[in-house]
Amino acid sequence: MPRAFRAAAALIALCVLAAFANAQSLPKEVATRAEIYPIPSLTLSDQQFLSGDAAAGKVVTVAGEFRVAQGSGKLPVVVLMHGSSGVGATTEAWVHAFNAMGISTFVIDGFTGRGLTVVGPNQALLGRLNLIVDIYRSLEILAKHPRVDPDRIVLMGFSRGGQATLYASLDRFNKLWNKSGIQFAAYVPFYPDCSTSYVGDTDVAARPIRIFHGTPDDYNPVKSCKAFVERLKAAGRDVVLTEYPDSAHGFDSGLLGAATVAVSANAQTVRNCQIKEGDGGVLMNASTQAPFTYKDSCVELNPHVGGNPATAAESRKAVEEFLQALLKLG
Repeated sequence: MPRAFRAAAALIALCVLAAFANAQSLPKEVATRAEIYPIPSLTLSDQQFLSGDAAAGKVVTVAGEFRVAQGSGKLPVVVLMHGSSGVGATTEAWVHAFNAMGISTFVIDGFTGRGLTVVGPNQALLGRLNLIVDIYRSLEILAKHPRVDPDRIVLMGFSRGGQATLYASLDRFNKLWNKSGIQFAAYVPFYPDCSTSYVGDTDVAARPIRIFHGTPDDYNPVKSCKAFVERLKAAGRDVVLTEYPDSAHGFDSGLLGAATVAVSANAQTVRNCQIKEGDGGVLMNASTQAPFTYKDSCVELNPHVGGNPATAAESRKAVEEFLQALLKLG
């Protein structure tokens, strides 16, 4: 081999080795690959969802970002569902935490494809149960992915997405809308709204439910979640509610260093409403016995949101320890 060719070959070999070494030194929280998926879904009213009326829904395509964590073979996944302000920076903090553990992530954007950015000031823009359809449709995608362990997919959500995460556990809703052939391994709602009672809502999947909430939350008060948790426990379900003091709605934004609490201007809260499912899937105001609307007198405005770095770190540690054991991570 001519000297020039040997030198070139040596240079190429050095470059390959350097690239390999660089790849090996990637920070743990960096995913090895990102994939963007269109998610065929439906936009439905709550009544249409509860009655299983798929034909009445408006066909829509939302999106999901799948990040493949470092590792080989089929990996566990956490699916993340955003709240009323859409996918935000705090979601990224959780993605990095999970990717660092060797867990892939699938972040759903249920808003952009529907022409929405925020729904806090007008929650009627989207039925409260719509995000559950998006969640189940995402599960269909993940169930077929060659890098996903279908037995180790966990659902996590925040606020409106936490509500969707909590109620996606219902057996009834799985039978109506989950066509993936698999179930989530666990449900991890953060500060969900638990003010609505659904028919058969204590019949949930035989999977752990771990709720994280703040004591002073005046957006989605923890009181109604405590009541639901007690009903679930009485039915023998595996559910735990972890409550943090001095932790407003969105306290995990403390993962980004946020440490102040402010009014979420004009955001609607049903903190003083009791809503229940009536005949034909109609959501009723339990006080007035009339169909619930966001114009009801129990709907109030201007709840507080804000981060708490200390309890955000505590909750991240708790979630990581829970997933470490559940997913049997090395």
